[in-house]
Amino acid sequence: MKQVHYILGLTITSFIAVHLFNHLLSVLGVDTYMAFMDKMRLIYRSKAGETVLLTAVVIQIISGLRLFFAKRKRVNGFYEKLQIWTGLYLAIFLIVHVGAVLTGRYILELDTNFYFGAAGLNTFPLNLFFIPYYGAAILSFFGHVAAIHYLKMKREVFRLSVTQQSRFILLTGIIVTIVVLYGLTNGFQGVEIPKEYDVLIGK
Repeated sequence: MKQVHYILGLTITSFIAVHLFNHLLSVLGVDTYMAFMDKMRLIYRSKAGETVLLTAVVIQIISGLRLFFAKRKRVNGFYEKLQIWTGLYLAIFLIVHVGAVLTGRYILELDTNFYFGAAGLNTFPLNLFFIPYYGAAILSFFGHVAAIHYLKMKREVFRLSVTQQSRFILLTGIIVTIVVLYGLTNGFQGVEIPKEYDVLIGK
């Protein structure tokens, strides 16, 4: 189960990396964000791409939850604890997030683009929930990667110890989280959400 979880994790990590890069592009404007998204959708919205991704997510959630309940009482040290608790948050986040996206696409018949993700972030008081919710998801992703790196890496890179490398990953996660939230909220000034997305914010 650990091997399956690790291999599928690499697949999902690749998608999340592209997805986060797409979010980072929001600092350059909605048009830039949308243009990159449309290109990437040719891959992950294809029948093969979406099938592989959704299958990997489902199996990853199940295997991740099983590993959490099997290991939670046997972990020692900061990075082992970081690995299982960030893994738990990511599993819960993926269940909710993927469910929301599929609901938006097939039930609400919305384009799950920039505005779908940004609606809650730019509407008070919903943003009091969604900013920590998305922020914790990004931090958990980098925390999970940092923990796995620490537990598996055995050598220095650019004269950085394994501990320093993992701290660098965590620092990168903090920076990415701030930049993504900055971009998705138009520099924390707010984004005007089109009326078709009002259903998401209770209008």
